[in-house]
Amino acid sequence: MKTWIQTTALSMATLGFAAPSLADDLTVYTALEEEEIAAYVEAAQAAMPDTEINVLRLSTGKLGARLLAEAGNPQADVIWGWAVSAMMDPQILDMLEPYAAEGVGVLPDTFRDESGKWFAPIGYMGAFCVNTARLEEKGLPMPTSWSDLENPAFKGEVVMPDPNSSGTGYLHVNAVLQGMGEDAGWAKLEAVDPNMAQYTSSGSKPCKAARVGEYTVGISLAFTAMQSIEEGYPLAMVFPEGGVGYELEASGLMASSDNKEAAQAFLDWTMSDEAIGLYQTYKALITVPGVDVSKAAEAAGLPSDISTILADVDFVKASTQQTAVKALWKEKFGR
Repeated sequence: MKTWIQTTALSMATLGFAAPSLADDLTVYTALEEEEIAAYVEAAQAAMPDTEINVLRLSTGKLGARLLAEAGNPQADVIWGWAVSAMMDPQILDMLEPYAAEGVGVLPDTFRDESGKWFAPIGYMGAFCVNTARLEEKGLPMPTSWSDLENPAFKGEVVMPDPNSSGTGYLHVNAVLQGMGEDAGWAKLEAVDPNMAQYTSSGSKPCKAARVGEYTVGISLAFTAMQSIEEGYPLAMVFPEGGVGYELEASGLMASSDNKEAAQAFLDWTMSDEAIGLYQTYKALITVPGVDVSKAAEAAGLPSDISTILADVDFVKASTQQTAVKALWKEKFGR
């Protein structure tokens, strides 16, 4: 585990949380974005001064692979902010222990496991990130649907994440397949593929590439789009007709943890008023009732009732079919 320890130490030093040895040492695995991790951990560390919070951040797919590789000797105390469609893997669920974090009772049943093994106060949703300056320069129409991206005029102008490495990529593919039906969904993805410049391993990279004008359309994250618009990039956030894909970011307690008191305290913090206030800065999707969208989200065009734009997603189906879907996607589109 020497490499992992070095990686974690580097990450914590970069985030400014390298600390002397404390009473408790907590190991947290997450797939949250680096920008938000920094803000959350700074606040959690202040709320838990006697606990050193060590965070390992991996993409959705790599985090799952790591957990399965470590199944015989788990290293994490907590899984934090990870795609619920990945968390529902029976092998992963077997590693978790039921725990009702303080405050979790406010979450609707849809956003927590009936057996108490996971809960999801936050999530992420997809969006098309459209560079309006490049769109105008090339005389392209504003795309409002996946069908619009079939237009040959968009050849080489579209980029999206690979669902085999990115949870964001999978949520987009899953929304198309569940929304249109498998046959029509695969046909739609095949029709758009000729216009794809590349498939990335990162969910946020397509939006970041589009915002600086490398491409016209980045199929990516609403959060990255909102952040980019707030920072002044010539970007429009578009939610495709028919419903945009989304994912819940779930957290849970590892049954193997030998530091459960600190792990439980951390999970309690993730449902605290302080944490929920921070979510408003970074998340487009907050499942805690009564929480308003941020000013940045509103300015970017996120509706106050996001249920009007979300795809009808069956997360159990998304979980059970993802291995087959990813394999078929790789067969069809792998480059």
